[in-house]
Amino acid sequence: MREDRSVTVSPGMAWVAGLPVLGCMLVMGLPSVGDAHVLAFRLFYAVAYLFWIVPVGWLQRSLWRRGAGTWTMAAVLLPATYAMSVLNAVIALRFIANEDARVRWNWTWVFGGLDGCWLALVAFCGLQAIVLHRAALQAEGERVRLAWLAARDAELRALRYQLQPHFLFNTLNAISALVADDRKREASRMIARLGDFLRATLEEIRGHEVSVAEEIAFTSTYLDIEKARLGDRLYVDMRAGPDVLDATLPYLLLQPLVENAIHHGIAPLGIAGELAIRIVREGDRLCVTVDNDVPFPVDNRATGVGLANVRARLDALYPGAYRFESAPVQAKWRVAIELPWRIVEPGRAAA
Repeated sequence: MREDRSVTVSPGMAWVAGLPVLGCMLVMGLPSVGDAHVLAFRLFYAVAYLFWIVPVGWLQRSLWRRGAGTWTMAAVLLPATYAMSVLNAVIALRFIANEDARVRWNWTWVFGGLDGCWLALVAFCGLQAIVLHRAALQAEGERVRLAWLAARDAELRALRYQLQPHFLFNTLNAISALVADDRKREASRMIARLGDFLRATLEEIRGHEVSVAEEIAFTSTYLDIEKARLGDRLYVDMRAGPDVLDATLPYLLLQPLVENAIHHGIAPLGIAGELAIRIVREGDRLCVTVDNDVPFPVDNRATGVGLANVRARLDALYPGAYRFESAPVQAKWRVAIELPWRIVEPGRAAA
């Protein structure tokens, strides 16, 4: 994962990164508590360190935002912190050291740099680099997550819109067949139910999940269309207990399953057929089954548009957390789906 260097790191984070080094400096100064002169040097270097990490932090963050590499930063920060360390030593030698110390500590000591908190400033730069890289990776991770959510949302919307022309084409064909058979009453009823269903499904839905109660209402409207076409040849048995009505499931999950069951199973029978829909809770899973009578020999319908669409949406919404099966069971065809159990919270749309 690449770094996102557009992220803003506040100056306060520089102080946080510098605290561990300050703590080490204070611990190293504990043995000199009994020596007032040495203690004065230690306290001066600690205060000087706190002063210098502000401009050093700003300089490092500025280089980082401009995309400077590791070697470029080292070439700038090492001389800068060394100059600060030398300045610290000069100030300490001029204002804190006594006459004896000034004689013993010459310019070699001043330019040695190590006793002027140079190592402390270098350690601070290393710690701030860790903070900067971590913040960048977190920002990039969030950007990738948002991009994934946007891509998933676009994919789900495209799959949902795919259902509408597929369903509309089949329904208009059925209406045309009714008109050709001079079944005008059934055709008129089917057109009215089609209008109701389109009004319900074309409404803007926030998110990609609805409650079981809403999904049953959508499906019932669609079943009215099919009943207008098939009449007594279609017997529907839909059962969902009151304990599952507030659970969530994908919007328009049942409609393509029901359409598939009727068009590939019941309609070709030529006689009355049963469509059974069950929605129950089993532990932390929501279980949906759709059973329908089928003609013999049984055709494999697993590659149909409706079932493929459902599977693709389940992959996007519940990757690795759902079960989808479509197969003959005794004299019927069964589609079985298991989803994670979730409840629509009051005042919040399903995701």
